[in-house]
Amino acid sequence: MKKILLVDDSTTIRNIIRNGLTSVFDVSEAEDGAKALDLLPSCGVVSLFLLDVNMPVMDGLTLLEKLRQMPEYKTTPVLMLTTETKEEFRTRAKSLGATGWVVKPCEPDKLLSTIQNILS
Repeated sequence: MKKILLVDDSTTIRNIIRNGLTSVFDVSEAEDGAKALDLLPSCGVVSLFLLDVNMPVMDGLTLLEKLRQMPEYKTTPVLMLTTETKEEFRTRAKSLGATGWVVKPCEPDKLLSTIQNILS
């Protein structure tokens, strides 16, 4: 089963997304970028990252930048999951190597379909 690391400071969003994905994927979670980095060594191979943009401690764009510096995650798909609609955030995410941008709230079925397409 492929592993997804979901990083979002909203417990509600994490619960909704986890519930929509766990039938197909092994989902690990963190509430901010710093905790995600701490979790990585015990996670195993991560097939895809779902990152919120705006989080305390370490935001999703900073985490994305750090992931892209790690050889094992240089090309791993990353979906930015956010309420942020400003083009400057999308442009920065794209320049850092984000695979895509999903606006919250999103329907779990559509997110699942998007992830399956990326990983197939």
